[in-house]
Amino acid sequence: MSQSPFNIRPAVAGDLQVINAIYNHYIEHTAITFDEQPWSTAQREHWFAQYKHGPYSLLVATCQEQVIGFAYTSPFRSKSAYQRSAEVTIYTDNTIIKGVGTALYKALIMAAERHFHRLYAMIALPNDKSLALHSKCGFQQVGILDDVGYKFGNYHSVAILEKHTS
Repeated sequence: MSQSPFNIRPAVAGDLQVINAIYNHYIEHTAITFDEQPWSTAQREHWFAQYKHGPYSLLVATCQEQVIGFAYTSPFRSKSAYQRSAEVTIYTDNTIIKGVGTALYKALIMAAERHFHRLYAMIALPNDKSLALHSKCGFQQVGILDDVGYKFGNYHSVAILEKHTS
């Protein structure tokens, strides 16, 4: 039985520079995220603070000690009645290591199932690869926000996916 070429673990502060580099690539070159300005180190450190305590998780996939992807849960909405639901997000460095995204997401979902009743993913379209990953992990599309985001001179729709955890 061969050993996986990557590991999955909780993120630590030392991972933030690479996490930021991965995410900023998507900001600058894709409409996968609707952020339009790269994140600063200070912004990423402030964001990271929410993962020190509480129900939300931030995991990284590493290969030879290098972060190659990250996935996290975050509040779905700010109103208190939504506290048993979470949004899930994943980004990779476009690694070609087969199975990284699936393994990372499955680990995140396993951690999330202890705290949340429903998980939601918001996927900017088109994004067949992300839709396939979410489907593989048990998410179902429950809606579309048509032309909700405007980036790089074009409108983009967003698919809303849901996973029942209990």
